[in-house]
Amino acid sequence: MPHVLRSRVGPLHEVPAITPLAPGSRSLLDAEAVAVLHRAARALLRDLAGMTDRLVAELREQEPAYRADIEARPTEVWQEVHRSLRYSVTSLLQPAQTREAAHRTSMQIAGVRAERGLPLDALLHAFRLGGAMVWQGLVEEVSRGNPDDMGLLIHVATDVWNFVDEHCGVVADAYRRTERRMAWQHENRLRLLTASLLDGSARLTDLPTAADVLGLPEDGWYAVIALAGEDSRLTLPAGTRTLRHCAPGVQYALVQLGGAEGGPAAELSALGAGLALPAGARAGIGSPVEGLAAVPHARRLADTALRACPRSGGTVLLDERLPDALVVSSPELAEALAERVLGPLCSLDPADRDLLLDTLVVWMETDGSAQRAGTRLYCHRNTVLNRLRRVEQLTGRSLTRVGDLVEISLALGARRLLGG
Repeated sequence: MPHVLRSRVGPLHEVPAITPLAPGSRSLLDAEAVAVLHRAARALLRDLAGMTDRLVAELREQEPAYRADIEARPTEVWQEVHRSLRYSVTSLLQPAQTREAAHRTSMQIAGVRAERGLPLDALLHAFRLGGAMVWQGLVEEVSRGNPDDMGLLIHVATDVWNFVDEHCGVVADAYRRTERRMAWQHENRLRLLTASLLDGSARLTDLPTAADVLGLPEDGWYAVIALAGEDSRLTLPAGTRTLRHCAPGVQYALVQLGGAEGGPAAELSALGAGLALPAGARAGIGSPVEGLAAVPHARRLADTALRACPRSGGTVLLDERLPDALVVSSPELAEALAERVLGPLCSLDPADRDLLLDTLVVWMETDGSAQRAGTRLYCHRNTVLNRLRRVEQLTGRSLTRVGDLVEISLALGARRLLGG
């Protein structure tokens, strides 16, 4: 077995050859080897403080990851190393009695080191250095006291190194458990902070902490995307900085804006154009807002945009669909307006009603051009004009008066968005 640490007393005496044992001699050899091990281990206990000094010095020299902690907390690190070495040596004397306590100590050390960000490789190296120092101390003690017993010590070498390997496994498991717990705590904290920003429960005094933990500027530009649908995966353009949060029936994405040419509004428009949605999913993109304190307002705007989405799916950018947003923001008034304006049409035979409404919608979509509306509807422009005159007669509104046209437009939006 190669020595991890150099001998402090010079070359060891040559280890005598071990001759094959006669049947029935194994138990006697085991007892003699254990006695040699115990004598050497008791000597190490008397020099435990010196061993601790030497191991801390080795860690400072060989492990840069430990060096800063040794310099910042010398007493704490020394006590940690001393406790670990003490259990390593006493476990050679009383393995059954100290095994559980030794495991607890190793797990505690691993947890503390994981929380402080010490790499696992550095921690395992420290434990192996400690194991090598204990073994080297045993070898030197036996060679100094009775070199002829070296063969007996080597007989139990496997037990010593099995102990080291066992504790390295314990350390690795405890370290990874702590990492998983810390990762869960971090993710949970991010989730709670994101939720509090979106729902407005975050206090103004909490915003600097939230900004620091979430890695967001407190005074930056933001927008919120609200997403609904059975398959509500949301694929954003590469490089988009987002935080996501799931609420009942809807998912939110808090999007950080800034840096694009044309300002936040132009950036948001480009984001909407590059949004990839599954079939049937609906996404509402609210207006840009400035500062984390305004994020709850951005979420409400996104909810409004989502309500303005077609039932068949698609994306609505609120700033581009403000009339629709106005309709869904007050559905009771919108339904009342639709009934008042379009009620006479709805009392017609369904086929006749749909023909007139479709003509009205296409005429408005073609900017009031009867010619283009007729092309889309596969009829003559005069037919379009005749249908529009019927609409005017039934509704009592003129398509040439701005106020009446606004009412009709909003009523059509209410019918489309709210049903009816």
